[in-house]
Amino acid sequence: MKFFISAIVIGLLAGLLGALCGVGGGLIMVPAFVLALGIEHKQAVATSMAVIIVTALAATANNSRISGLIDWKIVLTVGLASAVAAWFGSDLMRTLSNQTLTRIFGCMLILFGVRMLWKG
Repeated sequence: MKFFISAIVIGLLAGLLGALCGVGGGLIMVPAFVLALGIEHKQAVATSMAVIIVTALAATANNSRISGLIDWKIVLTVGLASAVAAWFGSDLMRTLSNQTLTRIFGCMLILFGVRMLWKG
């Protein structure tokens, strides 16, 4: 039961922050899956990527109701490039240790966080 409640709370936070800030998948779910649900980093990353499909579809459906809010040329261009990179990135992720992935993830969070706070 605790697992189920934790998963719901993680989903609510990730969905809300994803819709508000464009984050939620990796930023919220990966550490929460590892810390609250006790799964390994690789499984947390892979699971987060799958959940992002569902949350992105829901937010996109809602955002597309407002004409011009989504730039579909950017979606197509960045989406295709991201899909290619994600394919190879998932191969790379599987070759790295959970500890290495956690360190890379932590460093990225710190760097991006400091940059956002500094540049505002």
